[in-house]
Amino acid sequence: MEWKIKNVHQDMLIRDYLRDIQGFSRRIVKSIKFDGGSILVNGTTQTVRYRLQEGDRLTVHFPQEKKGSLMQPEAIELSIVYEDEDIVVINKTPGMAVIPSIHHPNGTVANGLLAHYAKQNVPFTVHIVTRLDRDTSGLMLVAKHRYSHSILADSQQHGEVTRKYRAMVEGKLKNKHGTFRAPIARKDGSIIEREINTKGKSAITHYIVEKEFSHYSLVSVQLETGRTHQIRVHFSGNGHPLLGDTLYGGATTTISRQALHCNELSFKHPVTKEWLEFYSELPVDMAAVMKNS
Repeated sequence: MEWKIKNVHQDMLIRDYLRDIQGFSRRIVKSIKFDGGSILVNGTTQTVRYRLQEGDRLTVHFPQEKKGSLMQPEAIELSIVYEDEDIVVINKTPGMAVIPSIHHPNGTVANGLLAHYAKQNVPFTVHIVTRLDRDTSGLMLVAKHRYSHSILADSQQHGEVTRKYRAMVEGKLKNKHGTFRAPIARKDGSIIEREINTKGKSAITHYIVEKEFSHYSLVSVQLETGRTHQIRVHFSGNGHPLLGDTLYGGATTTISRQALHCNELSFKHPVTKEWLEFYSELPVDMAAVMKNS
């Protein structure tokens, strides 16, 4: 990455410029210094204590990123709705895991992205910003390199990455709009299942009922926090599990996976600072449930 130094940043240490102006975390600066990266000013290697001058060209090369043993490129068709040199936005299909694991070692979003990167000679690994459960569909944000990931992760912590979902939940909610405020923790004896538990982390879910059907409701959901299985746990814990969500008590008579889709994603671009908004229609299986209701 490269920047031309302006007069307002005259005499700043490179360390301070990268942290305070460009949003580099301490961890990233440390990694550049000690893990094989480089910092150049006007083509000459410098340390982070160099004082910048107006007109200087500051160039940063990140160290080579290490990939996990399961992170192997695999030719997988992905629905990429936006891409530039810093980020990728994907419209994920249901049934696809995001990151490879022992249980799902291949066929994941990460495997497909690595193959996509290889075609473009992108030297980075996959940095997931907004993860989705394997059976949840919709929009998800991926950072291409550790710099954009660091900035987006910070934005997410400050509530500046907005995600909205549409879900089909069993029954009819008494309140047609509201907020669930209930802490979520891992359920004892399970490595997957979560539950509402006073010992858990704070979790806040806002919802609006869009439409009611004979045995279920279509709701619009916005997360204020991002706990694992948050939407699924909150609705199930309030007596309205998602259709198809067998882990949390949902019936599979109309759909074979949890009826949850991330339909809106908006955030400030980590580099250009432009506000970006993306939208996604309901996937085929959820649309079919509505059509047949």
